[in-house]
Amino acid sequence: MSRLASELHRLRRSPWEVLCSALVSCGLVLFSQLAVAIVPRLLPSISLLAMLPVAGLVFLAAILVGRFWRRFIGVAASAPLFVLFNVLFLWGVYLFVIRRDTSSLLDMLINAECALLLWGLYRILSGDPGIVAYESSFLEEAGCKDFVDAICSSEKYPSLSRVRHCNCCKANVRGYDHHCPAFGNCIGQKNHRLFMALLTGFVVAESTYTMCSTKYITRCITSGTLITENHLSLNMVIGTMLFSVLQVVWQVVFLIWHVYGICFNIRTHEWILKSSLSIHTTKACFVTLGSS
Repeated sequence: MSRLASELHRLRRSPWEVLCSALVSCGLVLFSQLAVAIVPRLLPSISLLAMLPVAGLVFLAAILVGRFWRRFIGVAASAPLFVLFNVLFLWGVYLFVIRRDTSSLLDMLINAECALLLWGLYRILSGDPGIVAYESSFLEEAGCKDFVDAICSSEKYPSLSRVRHCNCCKANVRGYDHHCPAFGNCIGQKNHRLFMALLTGFVVAESTYTMCSTKYITRCITSGTLITENHLSLNMVIGTMLFSVLQVVWQVVFLIWHVYGICFNIRTHEWILKSSLSIHTTKACFVTLGSS
């Protein structure tokens, strides 16, 4: 049984609930993308660079409205499906609007990138991040009440080194870095390389899409067809381009952090724990100084 099937079985979600979650995720993608596409329609006189922060605020507002609506109707969305539908949406805008102004080589490149992203999403969602399962006999021999207790005593047991318990997946993962809601899985020893490749792939694919959409917009301006061009299509291209740029900005920062972590052998989870411990220690020092 694949990880996806076992996860659905664990959550005991009916096919109807899964379908509702997919529909809500798809609707949230359409709503947020259309909201961003309204920005160039309402603010045609400002530059694309000035539109970026406005588009970011509009996108966040759309996500918050969608979140409130999901809670109101009582249906949960799926973060991996939200990512998937965004990829499909951008790919669809490219195929039906931008493609005619793209060279054959660039067309092959962006289609290959989108296809690889979909394959990578499936692999990381259905793959094993490095789940560790120990039988009760091991715990009895180790003198531990449960597996979490054994992990806390990992200095005594080298086989448990860097094994952490994920509360989201309810699993113990070797080489645990963090739980990634966007990819619907933990990032651990077995899928960390795939995670890095997929994150790099998103940056490359969205950069390529930004380049293609920029060429389309430039063609509309230079050829004088800006007025005669379908306004919905043009606004959609500008909106998705702004969305792609915003995605690239935070993904590059995220990618740099993970490259830094690899270089210095730091896990995200460990860094968060150390930071939290430092903050608590600093607060305790201030409290002690204040009371003395």
